[in-house]
Amino acid sequence: MPTTTPADPDVVTTPTRFRPETPWAGYALAAAGAILFSSKGILIKFAYAEGVDTETLLALRMGLSVPVYVAIGLMAVARAGRPQALDGRTLAASLAIGLLGYWFASYVDFLGLAYISAPFERLILFTYPLFTVLLGAAFFGQPFRARALLAFALAYAGLALVFVKDVEAAGFDATRTGTLLVLASALAFALYQLFAKGQIAKLGPKLFTCIAMTAAAAAAIVQFLVVRDVGVLSELTAKAWLCAAMIAVLATILPSFLLSAALHRISAQANAAIGTVSPIATLVLAALFLGERVTAIDVAGSALVLAGVGWFTLAEQRRR
Repeated sequence: MPTTTPADPDVVTTPTRFRPETPWAGYALAAAGAILFSSKGILIKFAYAEGVDTETLLALRMGLSVPVYVAIGLMAVARAGRPQALDGRTLAASLAIGLLGYWFASYVDFLGLAYISAPFERLILFTYPLFTVLLGAAFFGQPFRARALLAFALAYAGLALVFVKDVEAAGFDATRTGTLLVLASALAFALYQLFAKGQIAKLGPKLFTCIAMTAAAAAAIVQFLVVRDVGVLSELTAKAWLCAAMIAVLATILPSFLLSAALHRISAQANAAIGTVSPIATLVLAALFLGERVTAIDVAGSALVLAGVGWFTLAEQRRR
């Protein structure tokens, strides 16, 4: 199970040595990373408003961001040498895990955002640590504690409140479809966490992320080429290109580095606590930039989700 609660299930970072002498810098970096991660749903909504379809947007997001991660992975190999564990079987497993966590989870998440609000999508994704524990106990022989069920009940009571509110705005069918798609994303990312742990231990986080992102980018680009005409790229507006670039840079690359920098300075527990700002930030950003009205139901539902996931995650980390 991960030792942090990343604000977005597209980038995984690994905590390093805790240096208590600079806590405020770490807090600021972690908060900035969480807020930037939370902007992804808002930017996707803007891109959809420009007529960009899901497959094209995902291909642009992956195509624009993956060169950075590949460069980092290659530099890591050049510096430390090729790991002995990097054989054909490990490479194939890492590629498959990357497809699950970076392509499939992202794709169904992007699809879901066509049906539900960005704050609701963020709340659903935020519950993935609970799925990690349940799936880990069911299929990976990991210990299971009753607090997971209590946290699930609390978090999904909050999601139920927001679900009812979204039904009133978008209709039952659309809300149900979007909810199931984003739940599939949360489940896929939880499985990704469980499968990736062993590969990261073998290859290190930088090289593994390079391989996983490359696989996902290849899948997204091939999917785009199969289902869309390349000529659609020439028809995109300047604003659509700007949204895609911002999703790649501001909502993927930059926050992943900010989170890594934060984890050099603060503990995993502190980062998990600060990570709870992500759903709140999405709610605020949606109100400011999408004109979505924040209701008492939004506030109550968000509070329940944050309470359930935050309490469980911090309790799990304290016992390590």
